[in-house]
Amino acid sequence: MSIVTSQEMFAKAYAGGYAIGAFNVNNMEIIQGITEAAKECNAPVILQVSSGARKYANRTYLVKLVEAAVIETGLPICLHLDHGDSFELCKACVDDGFSSVMIDASSKPFEENVALTRQVVEYAHAHGAVVEAELGTLAGIEDDVKVKAEDSSYTRPEDVQEFVERTGCDSLAIAIGTSHGAYKFKPGTKPQLRFDILEEVSERLPGFPIVLHGSSSVPQEYVQMINAFGGDMPGAIGVPEDQLRQAARLAVCKINIDSDLRLAMTGTIRKYLAEHPAEFDPRKYLGPARENIKQLVKHKIVDVLGCDGKA
Repeated sequence: MSIVTSQEMFAKAYAGGYAIGAFNVNNMEIIQGITEAAKECNAPVILQVSSGARKYANRTYLVKLVEAAVIETGLPICLHLDHGDSFELCKACVDDGFSSVMIDASSKPFEENVALTRQVVEYAHAHGAVVEAELGTLAGIEDDVKVKAEDSSYTRPEDVQEFVERTGCDSLAIAIGTSHGAYKFKPGTKPQLRFDILEEVSERLPGFPIVLHGSSSVPQEYVQMINAFGGDMPGAIGVPEDQLRQAARLAVCKINIDSDLRLAMTGTIRKYLAEHPAEFDPRKYLGPARENIKQLVKHKIVDVLGCDGKA
């Protein structure tokens, strides 16, 4: 088994009414927690890397860690660039062995988005990689992606067919009400995804894989854990998991999860160090953090994505 593209994963997911988890990775423990969970659930998985994670962990280390996960698990694992903002970055990741890249030109005018996406598609396809593109703009913050709520916009269903046909992209991220980061919605509100937009997009693009970004649910046990040990995260509300499961039953084949992993790791470490203030062995607090990431990912795979047993 080697690093694979997402094409076969998405074809099976679309037909089966489930989604593949795309989990952001930054270090060894996060990769181990995710892939151990996927192995125990016999689930396909996408490990995705932002430009910030690539700079932090070093491009060579990250690829080798993912290759090690393939060897250890024997699973189909896709290595994906999340939110690539230039042709040069996407090209570099393809050259490094990524099997999938996202070119995010969603903030640009439609014609510029088409032209840049097409350029990335031509290079990636010539080198055996696939491309995710985006129409519509999500609010929130994720590494270098920062969009104010007033600058966000829902995807226009009437644009999607032309965009896909002209660019040749392999999957499309759309904006239907999700948001990057942990502070997605105002306290006391009931978030509601725009399933009407998703349904119209899927009618215009039958059989085509759709992607949801900003889909962390912000597990309150970890928010409370962080707050109990020196944190300050008032009003952190995420996307309801029942709505994500509904999206997975429709045309959504890839659901991105990042903030939940960060919360699980940070909350666990804060708690451990507060209870063991003299501890200085990183293995002692990174081990429990890795285990909690594993348990969180197993929950997502089984209860939200529905991709357990689908590897």
